[in-house]
Amino acid sequence: MTQHDHEPHGVSRRRLISTVGAAGATGLAVGATSGAVVQATAQSAAQAPAPLASVGSTRVPFHGTHQAGITTPVQAFGHLVAFDLLAGSGRKEAAALLRRWSKTAELLMAGKPSPDEPTGIALDAGPSSLTITFGFGRTFFSRTGLEKQLPTQLAPLPDFSGDALDKALSNGDLWVQIGSDDGLVSFNALRVIQRQAAGTARLRWQMNGFNRTPGATKRPKTTRNLMGQVDGTNNPKPAEADFQQRIFVPKSGSGSASWMADGSYAVVRRIRMLLDAWDKESQARQEKVIGRRKSDGAPLTGGSESTEPDLEKRGPDGSPVIAADAHVRVTAPETNGGAAMLRRPFSYHDGFLEDGAPDAGLLFVAWQADPLRGFVPVQRKLDRGDALSRFIRHESSALFAVPGGPSKGEYVGQGLLEG
Repeated sequence: MTQHDHEPHGVSRRRLISTVGAAGATGLAVGATSGAVVQATAQSAAQAPAPLASVGSTRVPFHGTHQAGITTPVQAFGHLVAFDLLAGSGRKEAAALLRRWSKTAELLMAGKPSPDEPTGIALDAGPSSLTITFGFGRTFFSRTGLEKQLPTQLAPLPDFSGDALDKALSNGDLWVQIGSDDGLVSFNALRVIQRQAAGTARLRWQMNGFNRTPGATKRPKTTRNLMGQVDGTNNPKPAEADFQQRIFVPKSGSGSASWMADGSYAVVRRIRMLLDAWDKESQARQEKVIGRRKSDGAPLTGGSESTEPDLEKRGPDGSPVIAADAHVRVTAPETNGGAAMLRRPFSYHDGFLEDGAPDAGLLFVAWQADPLRGFVPVQRKLDRGDALSRFIRHESSALFAVPGGPSKGEYVGQGLLEG
């Protein structure tokens, strides 16, 4: 259950210790890129904090059944980083690095400074919903002599016809996802994590993203992507009976490595949006491509954002109201054998290309218990006939095994590296 403590403005970061946790069962809004806000505990009107007073004080626990940053409400700022182990770095060195990283994550997520934080980037800031999540790529196992522990779910993703992948921005031995509702807090975590990797692993690639800031809307709402569309309405919801089995690896009978129990698999894709081409389309055409109204995210068949699209409904001319190649139809679980994944991406903008077009789009992060049953079948169908494909380019791709959360006194991945 997500809880909240409130501190007065100006509280020192070293003194600010909240008891707030973030659990997806109550904290995750309907959108994968949602602007979900961790709500303040009810108070009397006289005690109500000023707007955004709770943002800095909100704390996500490091320890737990699952790692933070999966079902945690998506934050305003994010960094995705991949590392490769250096020559001579094996299992022993990797374990030492994960031990350092885990200790740092525990401190920073609690709003405490790390010993490797000399510049004071985040001084006087609270935890600000900081999460630091760790994962392992396929190549990690051969480089650490752990080939026998390689999960079958980490098989390389198939090639898709719409891919234009940059190998330098794909894959990696180790992966770190950082999210926070304060830009300085998230950058500080990134800087410390990068510094601590020195001598063991080198940076392979880094991507920076953002979302709507908590409190920017009158009420928590599914956020919009850079195309202006409400994005993430049809995400699996923690209240659904099969949410856990779709998103997290069970403790037994999964066909996955035992060390992955309570973990999840993250597909990471950098998807550039061809915004200049998209902006030239009329609103009616944009809505037809997506299958939802731009104003409120409701399906073209009527209702509100949460209304299930009526894929059988036809217009006066007999044609489907939601086109055969509309994005919402192609991605619907009922048209993909029930395949589902929890999308939790960030938007990004990396400047402008030579022709003046924005280098911007989506840092797609999708979580599932098995990518061969989640991401792959959906992407294959998108590859065959999605109207949105004309306006996007998949430019990088990676798949990581993200183990379950550590218990007190443990570090992330200990079951793999010491098992």
